[in-house]
Amino acid sequence: MSDSTVSTPSPGRAAGMGFIMVTVLIDMISIGVMVPVLPHIVGLFTGSNDEQTLGFLAVTLAFGVANFFGSPILGALSDRYGRRPVLLMGFAGLAVSFFVTALASALWMLVAVRLFSGAMQANIAIANAYVADISTPEDRAKRFGMLGAMFGLGFMLGPVIGGVLGDINVRYPFFLAGTLAVLNWFYGFFVLPESLPKERRRPIERHRLSPWSALKGLAGLKGVGALVWVLGLSSLAQFMLHNSWVLYTKFKFGWGPGQVGWSLFLVGIVSVLSQGVLLKPLLKRFQPRQLALVGLVSGGLAFMGYGLATEGWVLYVIICFNLLGGVAQASMQSIISNAADAKHQGSTMGAVSSLNSLMAVLAPVASLELLRWVSHLPVGSIWIGLPFFVSAALMGVATLITLRFFRSHPAPAVAPSA
Repeated sequence: MSDSTVSTPSPGRAAGMGFIMVTVLIDMISIGVMVPVLPHIVGLFTGSNDEQTLGFLAVTLAFGVANFFGSPILGALSDRYGRRPVLLMGFAGLAVSFFVTALASALWMLVAVRLFSGAMQANIAIANAYVADISTPEDRAKRFGMLGAMFGLGFMLGPVIGGVLGDINVRYPFFLAGTLAVLNWFYGFFVLPESLPKERRRPIERHRLSPWSALKGLAGLKGVGALVWVLGLSSLAQFMLHNSWVLYTKFKFGWGPGQVGWSLFLVGIVSVLSQGVLLKPLLKRFQPRQLALVGLVSGGLAFMGYGLATEGWVLYVIICFNLLGGVAQASMQSIISNAADAKHQGSTMGAVSSLNSLMAVLAPVASLELLRWVSHLPVGSIWIGLPFFVSAALMGVATLITLRFFRSHPAPAVAPSA
């Protein structure tokens, strides 16, 4: 693979997209493996749909709170010491989290280990900063799309593996996920080069360690301030979908881990096609701003469709029709990344991660509480889709803000990526 880099090579090898894509792929497979089964392992320690929803809320909230406060610290550490050591710490945290979850004998153990895991890793944010380090501004949208394709490929492979294993025993996927996290640590230690040269590192500033300061700095980026609201609303909608999907499909259609895994397998295929295949030719013809708008509209319509679905197979159709939904995130990330200077990519992506973590704190409270309100309804009730209806409304508001912002802030003159 040919890479144009803007960083100083690490001893023995130059940082490039190929290295970070392999890292992210392994990371996403390990995370994806647990997605179809985590709510079900919570169900081992609960006695009803209502209790299972509350237990899953506690587990999800623990990770979100810890990650919200930990992300800016990890982002600042990566700006000071480099991306590689922070990624290694994240892989180690994931490995411990997965193995403890597999061996858990009580709900409090799941909550405790998710707190630990959330504080230890900000892998997505650091991977985004890695890509920003090695990319020119005009290449960032394309390369964030390539990274998004690896996310999609990981979530194509991980959930279906986890679902198949989970149908046998809900603990097996976590042993596999822990093993993959350990393998990723070894890959990172022995193979992955550093992307941030020493001359572009900066000291840690205490005021930047607060997530609130990080968010304030993100909102103050020249020319993109209002888009922070868009990023927040769209992230909240996405997290509400992620937090609701397994229990929603169980309550409405009676799905188990295997069926959930296959549905997420299709999500991964669509994501790979959207960001890994379509995004590059689309960027030759359209600006990231245009793609962001199209992606937001497509995502909002998909959320509404998920909630209105009356049969499980309809979800597969909607997933396929939401082919352009995946281009919004990569386009928005490139716009925000291009607004930050080279020395602040780690903190900027850390602030984006803090924003996502804040949404990850709010999302389970909103989506799982909404789902708990309707968990007593009979299988097939349309009102079980309530979290998705709210998510669709959030995407609608995000689209209106984006449209208004783009109309009042003309795009800078940057040639489309080749």
